[in-house]
Amino acid sequence: MDLMWTTLYLCIFIASAAVLHKQVAKRIPYRYSSLPPGNNSIRLLRLLPHEDETADIQCELFEYSLQNSCKGTHLYDALSYVWGNPDETLPIFIHEHSFDVTVNLRAALLQLRNHSIERILWVDAICINQANREEKENQIQSMAKIYGQANRVVVWLGETADDSDLAFEEIRVARDQKSTKSSDSERIQKAVLALLQRPWFRRIWILQEVAAARHVLIMCGSKKIDGYVFCLGIDSLKDFYEARQDLQGLIRSVTYLIREATFRPEYSIGSSGRSSLDICPLGELVDMYHAHRATKRHDKVYALLGMSSDDLRKVDLLPDYGVPWEKLLQRLAKYLLSEKMSVETWGDKEIAVIKSKGAILGQVSSVTSDSARYDRQHLNITFKSIPQQQQSAHWTLKVSAKSIRDGDIICLLQGASKPTIIRLCEDHFVIIMVGATPLEDIQTGNGYIQWSNLSQSVQSFTRDFILVWDWESSSNKLQDLGEYETSIRPNSLVLEHSKKEIDKATRTWNVALILRDLEEYKQAEERLQEAVAGYEMTFGEMDSYTLKSRYGQTPLLWAAGNGYHTVVDLLLMNDGIDPDLKDGQYGQTPLSWAAQGGHNAVVKLLLKTGKVDVDSKDSQYGQTPLLRAAQGGYKAVVKLLLETGKVNAVVKLLLKTGKVNVDSKDSQYERTPLSWAAEGGHGA
Repeated sequence: MDLMWTTLYLCIFIASAAVLHKQVAKRIPYRYSSLPPGNNSIRLLRLLPHEDETADIQCELFEYSLQNSCKGTHLYDALSYVWGNPDETLPIFIHEHSFDVTVNLRAALLQLRNHSIERILWVDAICINQANREEKENQIQSMAKIYGQANRVVVWLGETADDSDLAFEEIRVARDQKSTKSSDSERIQKAVLALLQRPWFRRIWILQEVAAARHVLIMCGSKKIDGYVFCLGIDSLKDFYEARQDLQGLIRSVTYLIREATFRPEYSIGSSGRSSLDICPLGELVDMYHAHRATKRHDKVYALLGMSSDDLRKVDLLPDYGVPWEKLLQRLAKYLLSEKMSVETWGDKEIAVIKSKGAILGQVSSVTSDSARYDRQHLNITFKSIPQQQQSAHWTLKVSAKSIRDGDIICLLQGASKPTIIRLCEDHFVIIMVGATPLEDIQTGNGYIQWSNLSQSVQSFTRDFILVWDWESSSNKLQDLGEYETSIRPNSLVLEHSKKEIDKATRTWNVALILRDLEEYKQAEERLQEAVAGYEMTFGEMDSYTLKSRYGQTPLLWAAGNGYHTVVDLLLMNDGIDPDLKDGQYGQTPLSWAAQGGHNAVVKLLLKTGKVDVDSKDSQYGQTPLLRAAQGGYKAVVKLLLETGKVNAVVKLLLKTGKVNVDSKDSQYERTPLSWAAEGGHGA
């Protein structure tokens, strides 16, 4: 009898200890074990079944290798969802240890849990140790592979709300180009719009997730619909959202990717060994998708890498969350455009201000969307500064986050391999497409040409561009540069008033020259007058050349020719200014203009830079600065030029005799011996 009671007590004790152990274990957070090195090992989540829908969610994590890619898909589902508020969490249990997940993720797991069969899932918030930065960076590079080799990608839009069940039913029926024709059509439209405005459609990571998928299932609450059917229905209901430009671009970009899932081949690693979907170049992806949202700004770049066809292994753009955001955006801008450009960025803004030399190619005359391919648009281009036989062309481009408009400008920036589409905004330009890549040979009036052949026709980059690349503002809400300076340069108030005014006048001047290249002569004249007014406001009344003579000149050339040494001094403080750049009309340098006018102070400033060719000849008459100064009788300027020791050897020998009267003139041409020698003739 005692033995029986002892055994009973022992069983009760063991059972109680087991219950206590489980209770204690539940209070201890789950701890990850390290993954093996390499890019093929991942964790998968085993979601355990339960008949009670209200029971705690019990899971197990296990390691899995994707190395054997010859099998094509693997028997797990990859979840595509929005994390939700990170401060609002609920516990699930992994190996009986607690693990906090967001409310939205827990709701998804409840819907995915089967009453009798376990499910195998990949869920980023659980399968990646988010606290381990090195693991996170490594796993992110395998995301395309993870979603591409999944048996199915399950899209979780969230819990039932705002008549989402009604919206799903309308989408299901509309796939056959039919409509319920309900008397409550306004309610249906409101329900569909509410569904399409859910955060999932705006999240940038979902693009890669559905772009890699070979089968997509859409879920909202307890409702499910095949991804292809969902897209057909949404296309049929486009009248519901077509008036919403902000929504239209987001929906079309996502539905296009989902619709293509059925036709994708089995995922495979590229010949280079990279894990990428090779959809298109990174610049095109950025142009299309930078308006999508990310919790961390870095992900607006990293989420696109797995879709890029660029080989980025030797570029500093691979996932590294230790790199400051402003540095990452700067690297991206220089990679897409040119390493030689000046790029200024800020840690709390998705904005880059770019300064570059460039050339005008042409202007957009019309834009139409492709009714059959929602990822494409068609542009008619009127070329400027291009050989006459190629005055117009037809381009087909990928759609862009910022809408292209009639009148937008196409330019080629120095060092860039692709054209950039920009829009004038006050005294600067905003970037609409950073890398506009024609998808086909360019159709002109005389046949087809390749972009590489067209770009080779650009021989010089004489224009100064200030470009604002803004991922935060839509194309309809672009700020002027003054607003950018206020928002991103709070210390700009300490700059001298005159420096700010002359910078603005210089920017306006550069805009005027670009407008002239576009043959917008009236606007160019107005901007030139505005620039001159800006200079006069800062430095007083100025006797300037006629507007016609200013064409082809830079502000430095104009200021040097007028003798405005204070303006020249301020302009030379800008590292981007070339002090020896010739004008487009006469081929004269700033030094030549200053010498011709006898502007001693300006000549000193230019010589001080050490970057000017003292013996440079203009393209019209072959005259040097020394000759122009000698012809004008400007002794002080002649002396300054001679002291450099870099003038004509005959002049130096002539002066060395000490017997030359620099003021004496011959009777026939009234020219001095010095001017003849400076010209390189034999009159000396």
